[in-house]
Parts: sequence; C-alpha cells; structure tokens
Amino acid sequence: MTRADRIAALKAAAQERVLVLDGSWGVMIQREDLSEEDFRGERFAGHNHPQKGNNDLLILTRPDIIADLHDRYYAAGADISETNTFSSTSIGQADYGLESAVRDLNFEGARIAREVADRWTEKEPHKPRFVAGSIGPTNRTLSISPDVNDPGYRALTFDEVYAAYREQARALHEGGVDIFLVETIFDTLNAKAAIKAILDLQDEGYEPLPLWISGTITDRSGRTLSGQTAEAFWHSVRHAKPFAIGLNCALGADLMRPYIAELSRIADTLVAAFPNAGLPNAMGEYDEQPHETGHFIEEWAKSGLVNIVGGCCGTTPEHIACVAREVAGVAPRVVPDRPVALRLSGLEPFEVGA
Repeated sequence: MTRADRIAALKAAAQERVLVLDGSWGVMIQREDLSEEDFRGERFAGHNHPQKGNNDLLILTRPDIIADLHDRYYAAGADISETNTFSSTSIGQADYGLESAVRDLNFEGARIAREVADRWTEKEPHKPRFVAGSIGPTNRTLSISPDVNDPGYRALTFDEVYAAYREQARALHEGGVDIFLVETIFDTLNAKAAIKAILDLQDEGYEPLPLWISGTITDRSGRTLSGQTAEAFWHSVRHAKPFAIGLNCALGADLMRPYIAELSRIADTLVAAFPNAGLPNAMGEYDEQPHETGHFIEEWAKSGLVNIVGGCCGTTPEHIACVAREVAGVAPRVVPDRPVALRLSGLEPFEVGA
C-alpha cells in the first residue's frame, strides 16, 4: 500500500469501527530491566552522559526490543501503534547530550514501526495496521515560568520549540508514519508550535498527513497545566482541522470520562482517548487490571463518546487486548454537525451568541 492508500484506509476504518491504539511503552521497557550498556550500545559506548532511562535511544541501540513491542501491540488488536519517539526532540535529548541523534531517532523509529505494521497488514489485509508518529510535549514549557521569582521568564522561545518540532516532524514523515500524534499536551502554546511545524512541512513539498492532537487534563480541576478547560483547549487548536482530538495520560478512565464526554459533545472531528491504568499507587505503579480498563472503555464506546481508544501509563498488551475485545462490534461515535459560530478561548471558552 502507498501512504495515500493507507491514509484512505485509515479514514475508511474510522467510519466503520472504533479504532484501537497501543498502550504504554515505558512500563514495557521497564520490564526489560535494561542496563546502562543496553541503552548505550556500541554506537554510544563512549558518550559522556549517562543514558539509562533514555527510552527513545533504544530505537538505535536495541531495535529488536522496539520492533517486538510494536509486534506485541499489533498482535493484541491495536490498529495503530506509536513510534517510540516521545522525547525525540533536540530539547528532550539535550538532557542526555544527544541532540545530534534526533534525526536518526525519528527516522529509524518510524522505519521500524512501518516495517512491523506492513508485516501485519500483509498477514491480515482485512485489518490494516497504521503508524502514528509520537510527538511529546518536551520538558520545557512556553506558558509557565520555571523561576518562581520571575513569572515573566521563559527558558526558551516559541521559535526554538518550533524548530525542534520541525526537525522531528520532518524525520518522522520521511521514515514513513501515517499520522502525526501530538500528545500529552500540558501547554497549549507548545502544542501550537508543534502544529505549525507539522503544517509548514507542506510548504516544503511534503505530503499532508492526518493530525491527531491529544491534551492532558492534569487533575480533577478539569484543566491542562497551562490552565485551559477541555473546551477552551479544543477552541485553541481546532483551526488545524485535526483528524482527531482527545485526551491522554494523568487520569484513569473513570476520572477522564467527563472531559471526554465534553469533547465528544463539542468537537466536529473524531474523538480519541487513551487513559492511564488508573492512578498510580504509593510505589508509583499502576494496579488497574486489563479487564477493568476494558470495562471502562467499553462503556465509553457504547455511550457513543469515542472513535479511537487505547492506553497510556501502566497499560500493557494485555490491557489493549481487553480494550480491543470490548469495543469490537461497537459503532463509532457520530461526529456532530455543529452550527457555525465565533468560538474563542483563553483559560475558559467563549462562544458568541451561546
């Protein structure tokens, strides 16, 4: 299949069924109990920064682990698997002194995922598999000062964040992803930099790809870290005409539900959600069992709230298998035809005439 064929197949599949994303990568990589040497490999054996915990680097040093995880999630029933590139920007990799490896991380991460997805599509042509290029939030924020004594201070500029995302998006595109997934958004201004970087690729002659935007409601306040409600967040990014809008991380499915319901009511595009396996316990581990996650998400699907579902922190291939079984045969959410109106946002949404 060409990429155009895959995108057409993705859009057709989204009209027919609730699509399933993969689950957590961090929890699965932790189970491998890898050493510093595993992370470094031969290529970075002499590098002068510690690398243990730099999960993205395994794309280059342990590609066998990364390919196996894609394979396990597709086998569990996922239609879409993310590249292992959540922190693969020059900003994210600066902590490890690996800014120079960013292009290779993204290109190879996409290439590995593409190869595994294509094998599954060849084996099960009735259920094509897709690759989402994972673009994380970075560990710096444009909206909040890191210095409590200087509220106006910013550690970096919009242009610097934009350039970092542009480099990542270009390499993911060239590596063969089908979708851009801007995820775990806690700062909408960072997300806007990523969105602009992705849309600007078209000016360089790159084929436009579907864009999936996924924010994070950080706690029971119902707001992102930069202060927006779910509806205000949607108003802030809807100009990008995303293929899907949704939420992930921070909350389990039970606590995330009201915010997914709100997006389902207002968004005139697909709605996606991949919650954590509940909230972490005192040891930072996730206790929610696969059947519990599957039960919560089944209710979402049967209530007509979602088009794409999956798992975030703490979820495993077993969780995704349960989710896939529970949503099988359930009709996807019907995208509402909302009236045209002037809709603005700050921290709160504002609709003229509402």
